[in-house]
Amino acid sequence: MAHAFEAPAPALLRNSELDSAAVRQARIDLAACFRMAAKLGMHEGICNHFSAMVPGRDDLMLVNPYGYAFAEMTASRLLITDLEGRVVAGQGVPEATAFYIHARLHLNNPRAKAAFHTHMPYATSLAMLEGPPLVWAGQTALKFYGRTVVDENYNGLALDNAEGDRIAASMGDADIVFMKNHGVMVVGPSVAEAWDDLYYLERAAQAQCLAMSTGRQLKPVPAELARKTYEQMREGDRESAALHLESIKRQLMAEAPEFAE
Repeated sequence: MAHAFEAPAPALLRNSELDSAAVRQARIDLAACFRMAAKLGMHEGICNHFSAMVPGRDDLMLVNPYGYAFAEMTASRLLITDLEGRVVAGQGVPEATAFYIHARLHLNNPRAKAAFHTHMPYATSLAMLEGPPLVWAGQTALKFYGRTVVDENYNGLALDNAEGDRIAASMGDADIVFMKNHGVMVVGPSVAEAWDDLYYLERAAQAQCLAMSTGRQLKPVPAELARKTYEQMREGDRESAALHLESIKRQLMAEAPEFAE
């Protein structure tokens, strides 16, 4: 299912900024998200991808290399590429759809400092159904009230800039796009906030799928109360997301400290 990206000739750029403390920390944070996503079953073989803009740069991104599962990801294994696909640091190349989706999304949506794309099972199952994916019937789902869009136009694999641009445009000002017949994309202003949203999105989808499996009718929260609850949740989201990421790094340091190497 995955395709190697035919990268242009390697860039000649060699910049000490790419070895800064901020970049090393970004590598560790992103690697932690890969490992925890694998631990929680939010990955699919070698086909899904996370990216983050390199701190202090608007032309370079961190992304996983083609051929490795999330469970194998380490901080040093992550690639740094430019938005044309040239590998600036690291061994290997990105997976083709990882490049065409993520590079074009970062280029067209500068607010997206981190972009996480998965086929995680519960959220993807909702993306396979007719109609709106999330029903505002559970408290966890209300974290995403007014923040999601649906891309109804599945168009096969994203193997060129045009499809990457189409996906980026479909997102608009939303933070989460349900890609019908495909999966989900979550973007955020930081790795921590993208991870937090990805995690809770799957939990919300899981709870909804379980409720739907009973065959009984869902009970949505009234719109006014849904909006109020969303606003309450968003007040502390940034701090909560940062603490969430620190928590998963502590867990991984106890269980699999090599993720940070």
